[in-house]
Amino acid sequence: MPVRAVLIDVGGPLDTEVSAEALIDRQIRLALSAEGIDVSDEEYEAANRWAIDSFAWNTYQAIFWRLSGGDREMAARFRHFSVPNRPFQLRPGISELLATLHARGILLGLAANQPAKTLTTLDGLGIGRYFSHREVSAIHGFRKPDVRLFLRACEELGVSPAETIMVGDRIDNDIVPANSLGIYSILFRTGRHIHQQPRSLDEVPRAEVHDVPQLAAAILAALGTCT
Repeated sequence: MPVRAVLIDVGGPLDTEVSAEALIDRQIRLALSAEGIDVSDEEYEAANRWAIDSFAWNTYQAIFWRLSGGDREMAARFRHFSVPNRPFQLRPGISELLATLHARGILLGLAANQPAKTLTTLDGLGIGRYFSHREVSAIHGFRKPDVRLFLRACEELGVSPAETIMVGDRIDNDIVPANSLGIYSILFRTGRHIHQQPRSLDEVPRAEVHDVPQLAAAILAALGTCT
């Protein structure tokens, strides 16, 4: 069945998150220090890798929990940890790729755990207009890896999962649910989860890319072969 739509995560594929993640790491360490917990760079990185490798649903809270020695009360306080006004760094070349796909008649949709204000950011960057499905988790209430987020996007675009590609940077949040629905999955290896590995064959993406030219090639290769 030919591809008719591409769903794209925001963090990773669109936003490089380099500055945002660095800011978050600093804020987490400051919050830990305020609790009397000072950790070395090595200890922090080990906790970060553990959270990623364990497919923690809330990566930041998992880091808190690990570094607090398993303090459930402390971790609970940081369940909704976030950094206000986090920077957005548009990935070089992604705007051109979105424009190309849009011009070819490929439907584009967002599949992202994001606040509603992200839509304003995308519009301000000039790429919001390419998306026919413009809902994020804060709008409909579904958060990845909940498959309902993907099914809602497909329904809004008028396509079936088998006619859809998903581009995301996390195996746990993006690839696993996409694969379970029969969506053609493309893993964009970047950012905090760049080294995350599948735990079974069912979690292996159909393609892996490391930059926008590779992503463009992977999408073009999938056109007409999304089965």
